[in-house]
Amino acid sequence: MPFLAFLPRSLLDQDPIDVAVVLGLLVLSLGIHEAAHAWVALKCGDRTAKDLGRITLNPLVHIDPFMTIVLPLMMLLSSGGKLMFGGAKPVPVNYYNLRKPLRDMALVALAGPASNFLLAALFYLALKVLVVDLGVWSPDRRGASILGQAVGFNLALAAFNLLPIPPLDGSRVMTWLLPSGVREHYQSLERWGLFLVVIFVYFVPGVRELVYATMQLMESGIVTLVTLGGLW
Repeated sequence: MPFLAFLPRSLLDQDPIDVAVVLGLLVLSLGIHEAAHAWVALKCGDRTAKDLGRITLNPLVHIDPFMTIVLPLMMLLSSGGKLMFGGAKPVPVNYYNLRKPLRDMALVALAGPASNFLLAALFYLALKVLVVDLGVWSPDRRGASILGQAVGFNLALAAFNLLPIPPLDGSRVMTWLLPSGVREHYQSLERWGLFLVVIFVYFVPGVRELVYATMQLMESGIVTLVTLGGLW
């Protein structure tokens, strides 16, 4: 699962313990995302991922040394700690084992972003309980900030992967919806898709600034919403 994460504050300016926890939660979220793909593939008739041990919450199983560790660190350092680009080890799905291949590929794809939306809700609930209901932390404490960032990057992961750009998850849904005459041409974009995303982010004026501002508002808004009683 590819990811492009804009961080509301530079990780290089944060406490090393905070950085370690945030990155740990990010890797855990990526692992859950991939496990969700594998579980839905099994339910749709394909055992490939299950037989390879990919239906697990152990994030180590889903790590790709280059895409999950080396590339994100390179991007993080080159962007001053505010941008990470990379991905987890893709979950293999045998198209021909699925009961209704086009539809089921879309369902498998949607499972990943759905897991990130669920994680965002769980982190938000934990933040509300600890800050508002139990008063364990004040809104400006380390734990509140970390949980706020966890909500933010899970929402960002879900939104990014729902973009209809091959090979992102949203493209599998688009492939299902497109007429057959267009589908093959659309799928041929897959080899260029992530390259086009990076070019768009880096070279279209104002895009990075807009996303940075959105992420800053998201993190501060999450903590403020919890502090004021917000949802629930």
